[in-house]
Order: sequence, then C-alpha cells, then structure tokens
Amino acid sequence: MPKELGVLNALDNAKTQLYHFTAIVVAGMGFFTDAYDLFCISLVTKLLGRIYYTVPGSLTPGTLPPNVADSVNGVAFCGTLAGQLFFGWLGDKLGRKRVYGLTLLLMVICAIASGLSFGHSPKGVIATLCFFRFWLGFGIGGDYPLSATIMSEYANKRTRGAFIAAVFAMQGFGNLTGGIVALIVSSAFDHAYKAPTYEQNASASVPAQADYVWRIIVMVGALPAALTYYWRMKMPETARYTALVAKNAQQAAQDMSKVLQVDLVSGQDKSEIEILAQDDRNSFGLFTKEFAKRHGLHLVGTAVCWFLLDIAFYSQNLFQKDIFSAIGWIPAAKTMSAIQEVYTVARAQTLIVMCGLIPGYWFTVAFIDILGRFTIQLMGFFFMTVFMFALAIPYHHWTLKENRIGFIVMYSLTFFFANFGPNSTTFIVPAEIFPARLRSTCHGISAAAGKAGAIVGAFGFLYAAQSTDPTQTDAGYPPGIGVKNTLIVLGCINFFGMLFTFLVPESKGKSLEELSGENEEESGETVEPQTSSRTVPV
Repeated sequence: MPKELGVLNALDNAKTQLYHFTAIVVAGMGFFTDAYDLFCISLVTKLLGRIYYTVPGSLTPGTLPPNVADSVNGVAFCGTLAGQLFFGWLGDKLGRKRVYGLTLLLMVICAIASGLSFGHSPKGVIATLCFFRFWLGFGIGGDYPLSATIMSEYANKRTRGAFIAAVFAMQGFGNLTGGIVALIVSSAFDHAYKAPTYEQNASASVPAQADYVWRIIVMVGALPAALTYYWRMKMPETARYTALVAKNAQQAAQDMSKVLQVDLVSGQDKSEIEILAQDDRNSFGLFTKEFAKRHGLHLVGTAVCWFLLDIAFYSQNLFQKDIFSAIGWIPAAKTMSAIQEVYTVARAQTLIVMCGLIPGYWFTVAFIDILGRFTIQLMGFFFMTVFMFALAIPYHHWTLKENRIGFIVMYSLTFFFANFGPNSTTFIVPAEIFPARLRSTCHGISAAAGKAGAIVGAFGFLYAAQSTDPTQTDAGYPPGIGVKNTLIVLGCINFFGMLFTFLVPESKGKSLEELSGENEEESGETVEPQTSSRTVPV
C-alpha cells in the first residue's frame, strides 16, 4: 500500500466539524464578492449609456458605443485572467495563506474606487471606471485558485466535493444580492426623484441623481470582502502545503490540531513523518515531460472545458437584458425613465438567478459526492446543449407574446444545468487532481482559460447577437448573425464541452495524494496518479 503522512490521512478521514463550515463561509464570501462585482456592471450599463451617451434630439435613449461597452463589460475579465495566473503561481510559491488576504484588499479598494470614478467628460469617467475594474478583476482572479485549493486541502475526502461546491455556490447569492441591491437603490431613487419616460421628456428622464445609482450599486460590493478580511487572516496555512511543499509535517500537524481540535500527531512515528515529508520523488515541475505524462491531458481537459463553458455561460449572463429586450420581456427603453430601466433589468435578472442559478448550485452541493464530478459535468453540458437548441431552432415561436413565459422557463433551465453541471465541476476538479506544489498554479491556468472564454463571450456576443438587418442594430454596431443563430453557436460550444469532459478524471472518494500520485510506492516503476486511467466512473 502507498504510504501517507498521518496528518493527511487524519484530514481525509476527519469528521465534518464546525471549522469546515467556517472555512466554507470565509472562502465563500470571496466568491460572493466576486459574483457581485463581476455581474453588477451588467445591471447598470444601460444607465451609463443614458447618462453619458444620450444624443440630444434622438428618438431613443443613449447606449454605450461598441468600444465602450466592450471595455466596461470585458475589462474586469481581463484583470481576472491575469490575477488567476499570477496568484495561482504565487499561492504555490509563497503558500495559500500569505497571499489570500491581498486578494481581498484589492477587491475592497478597487470596488470603492470604481464607484468614485471621476472625470469631466464621459471618456474620463469610463476610463477611470475601467482602470479600477481591471484591478478589481485582478484581485477577484486570485480568489479562484486560492479559495478552491484551500477548501480542497482542508476537507475530508468523503465530503470534499460538497465543501468546494458550497464555496462556489456563494456566487449565486452574490448574483442575487447584486439584483436585490439594484432593486432597492433604483426603487428608492425612483420614489425620491420621480422622472418622466424618455418619450415624455427626454432630458428629464435622466435626473441628475441617477449618477449616484450606479455608483452606489458598484461600491456595495466592497462590504462583504471587508467583513471577511479578519477571518481570512486567522486561517492557518493548509496542512498539505505545509507538509508536502514546505516539508514541515510537524508544523502541519500542530496547525490542524488547533482548528480541527484533534491530536493528529499522537501515535505517529515522528521519524517516519520526517522521511515522508522530505521525500522529493515527486519533484517534477509544470513544464516537464513527467508532468505532461501524468497530468498533461488532465490539464487540457480542465482548461478546455472551462473555456467552452464560460463562452456560453458569461455571454448568457452578461447579456440577459438584451435577450429579454429582444423577446419583449423588458419594455422598450424609451417607455421608461433611466432609473425605471435599472429596476426593470434588475428584476428580470433577479428572477433568473432565483429560478435557475441558485437551485443549480445547491443541487451540485447535494449530489456531487453521490453522482461524481464526471457524471454531473457530462449531464450538465448535455442538457445545456439540448435547451440551447430548443430555444434557438423555434426562436420565432418564443418571441410571440403568449410564449414568453415558456422562453424564460427554458432559459432558466439552461442556467440550472450550467450550475448543476460544468460551472461547478470545472471549478472543483482542478483543485483535486494535481500535486500540492502545482495545485494552485494548475487551477489558476484552468480558471484563466475559463476567463478567456468569458472574454470571448463578453466581446463576441455583443456583435454576434445584433440583428442581420442593418436598420435594426444598436447604434454603432455592424449587423450580426442575430440572437437565434447566436444561440445555435452557443449550443454547439456546449456540445464540444461534453466531448472534452472525457479527458477529465473522476475524483470522487479519493484522497488528493491518491489522485496526484504523491503517495505512490518508492520503486523504479512509475505509478499512475489515478487508480485507473479511465475517466468514466464504472
């Protein structure tokens, strides 16, 4: 049998304790903040267009020009991609704990600064907003590999999937809170500063106080991050990093004894702990033939699946308001005041979050350690493909007024199976299957591939979803392929995600060391990092 450090074996078999739930909340609040900050901007982009880009005398309210909309929607994703790569690497070099607080500080400072964006012209305000949202995204990016790795290394192997999924599920509550905050703020301002619709009085439909609305919504994202900073600083370094990377098994046992309230060292042969801790059989790096042989296909699988998922997921999420407007679920902009439009968009997106996003996340928490990661990811991609085609092929049917509720139901189901599917599993698996000294880096690479997909979705969908009729496009946009054809493309992307899932191994019920090969026998033969080379559970 392969040898394993006593402290790690104790962690794998530990009963679920209060500290596990504390870690879920502390790590999860980072994702709560991440989701709020990344998606709140989609609630206020139409308001930004009205405030800064309304043309006097125009028959329709102002909208963000294409290059500005690209920047506002996509710049945080660019920062997130860079942050995932940088902090993922740093988390393996310096330790998870040492860089964990820095990501939160960046989020707090940049969320507040985004709301204080200054300038005497629209270009000045938008440029400042984009600058701070890039660095906000940089901090958010660091939270992906660090939170996933920390939770996987604290958890026991029986419920590890559910714990990591619960951290990620806080995104749903972040989205929901973003919608609720937008509803409260816009409703309060609408009651305090009544404004006519754009049709009735174009200039009066955007009261001066509307500029405060988007700033307040953006700045509230700093609160949850600030509230959890103290608790993050109190968390000890994970035992797996201390034992396997820092090579100090004794310190790892002491740290875990404090938080898990169990003596992890008693009964252990300390000389054996030291021998195992100093064992550097598995010292290959990321850019080596040995890594490529053991984990190369796994990294391709986790990265490509996340990339394909996020093209579809983020394009749907960021541009819900455009799809709702296209089918008539949101009234024409000129029939509302600027603040009323914020309320209407927030109400629609909050409904989707409640019906589709949040239930999907928690279904994953409930079933991931029963069904396994592979099954849930394959099933999720399959149903996302089915529902996307079901929306796209009879698209005209769904645009009819009597069928709009059916469209919303189908659209919600695609989100449900994204979250009870690959949106959760692509986050979980990279935190489990790679060696401890490369775990944060590999998760960061996979997550960065996902954000590259999000950038494709955020930028590409703006153009692709435009009408094929040049007279029906938004101001400044060239004709696109239309919403119907865009949905068909997204359906095809989901199908390819299903195929690449076969490169991803099943990690249910196995220790992290068993998955990565770090507890293999000392022998001349190479032991496969997984018990079996099969990726499909049998």
